[in-house]
Amino acid sequence: VQLQASGGGLVRTGGSLRLSCAASGRTFSTYVMGWFRQAPGKEREFVGAIVWTASSTYYSDSVKGRFTISRDNAKNTVYLQMSSLKPEDTGVYYCAAKRGVVVRAAPSYHYWGQGTLVTVSS
Repeated sequence: VQLQASGGGLVRTGGSLRLSCAASGRTFSTYVMGWFRQAPGKEREFVGAIVWTASSTYYSDSVKGRFTISRDNAKNTVYLQMSSLKPEDTGVYYCAAKRGVVVRAAPSYHYWGQGTLVTVSS
């Protein structure tokens, strides 16, 4: 089971960026896919999640209305579209997968990607 996150980079305040997470090694039709981020000196925090089959999405209050999670089942890929980016969105973004229901706690996720760095300049 492998997750590969990509798409991070440097962007100015107000800009947009799309992250991708490609899953391989297993069928994720029953998995919840989550996005988390970790800023320097801070704990890893929940950004959002998507139920693979039902297309229901969940977001933290800090990104709701600015970020959108989507998925392409044929490509086993999940996306995080980020818009109206702010300096406080800076951090390493991780994708993760788990069975069962959506939860916001990072330890509940079984599989993790390597992270991709997003830097938002002011």
